[in-house]
This record gives sequence, structure tokens and C-alpha cells, in this order.
Amino acid sequence: MRFRVRWFSFWVAIFVGCLVNFLGDWLLGIRIELFWGLDTFNFFWFLQLFILPVLVGISVSYIYGLGGKWIAIFPPLIVRFAAYYQTVEYSGVPRGAELMPLGWWGFFVILAMEASMIGGVLGEIMNKRVYGWKKAVHVSDNDVSPEMLSGQAKSAEKAVTKTE
Repeated sequence: MRFRVRWFSFWVAIFVGCLVNFLGDWLLGIRIELFWGLDTFNFFWFLQLFILPVLVGISVSYIYGLGGKWIAIFPPLIVRFAAYYQTVEYSGVPRGAELMPLGWWGFFVILAMEASMIGGVLGEIMNKRVYGWKKAVHVSDNDVSPEMLSGQAKSAEKAVTKTE
């Protein structure tokens, strides 16, 4: 099965996901790349690392549709990288904080990406109202009545005649 990328939807979904993530970061006021000791790990940090990416994934997948769960991982990666780069190169580390070690920061980014993918699955479910493809009725199914099979055959014939 060939999968065709819908490029316009792809870029719109990525842009909206990055925008939702950036605005959520700005509203919460937490910078994951900074370590403030044990004060780092609070309720707002939890919201930014786990709940906000789920909302980002839902928005990305709802815009893109089927396959959105796979591209839902990109906005947290893009925004977290941009925030880390901004802290290192431009804004600097504030007094009383330290830059999160790169290994820990990478671990937190992966957690945000996974949470975003969970949101992507939820967005697909919201979009399609079901997860995955529906199984077609087959002759070998025991609980299928002959009327159901003939109805499915008639609908398939209608679809073929419409395309011709």
C-alpha cells in the first residue's frame, strides 16, 4: 500500500503543533532546559512535560488525519530544541539555575515526544471515531448472515459503478 503525504496538511499541522507548544510553554512559564534543584519538578513542570504535549499531539493529528500520530512527535522536538538553543546562545542561564545536562534534557524531550504521540493517537480517534481500519465482513466469519454479505456485495458493486 502506498502512502501519499499531504504536504499542505503536514506543514499546517506541524506549524499549529509548534504554535500550541510554544504558547503553552509561554503560559506555563516553565523552561525544561533549566535545573533549579528539587524546585524544578513541580506541578507546572509536569503539565508542560506530559499534558501539554498530549494537547499538541491531538491538535496535530486532528489537522493531519490518518498518520498524524507519526508527525505529532516533531513539534515537541522542534520547540524543545529551539528553547534549549535560545537559552544557550541568547538568553543565558539565570542566577540560581543550571543548564540541564544534555542527557537528562534529551530524556525529557523523548518523554514529551512520546506523550505527543499518545495525543496523536487520541486525535486520530477523535477524527475517525474509531482506531484503525474496520475489518470487512468475510465469508469465513461464523456470525455473519448471508443478507449482510449480499448487502456488502451490493455496496461494493455500487462503488464500482460510480467510479466507471
